[in-house]
Amino acid sequence: MQVIARRTLELFWCRHPAAEGPVRVWYAEVSRALWRGPSDVKAQFGTTVDFLHDNRLIFDLGGNKYRLVAHVSYTYGRVLVKFIGTHAEYDRIDPDTVSWRQR
Repeated sequence: MQVIARRTLELFWCRHPAAEGPVRVWYAEVSRALWRGPSDVKAQFGTTVDFLHDNRLIFDLGGNKYRLVAHVSYTYGRVLVKFIGTHAEYDRIDPDTVSWRQR
C-alpha cells in the first residue's frame, strides 16, 4: 500500500520520540501490504484496528499509547493518514470527521 503522508508521521514522532519505533513499524508493515478489503487488514492487525464507515480505520500503536486514523482506498492501494496523536489527543477528536470536539 502507498502511505500518504509519511511527513505527518515524522512530524509526530519528532514531537513524541517514544512513538518513533511503533510508528515506523506500522509504516513498514502497511507499505509492504496489499489489502483487497477490510478482512485483509483485520488478518494483519487483529484487535489493534477498528473500522469506521467510508473505509476509515483506527489503529492502536505503541500498546495503545498512540492512535492513527486513516482512510483506505483498496482499489488504488493507498492509505491516507488523517490523524495521528496520543490517546489523549485522540479522545478530543471525532474520528469520523477528524475534527476537534467542543468541550
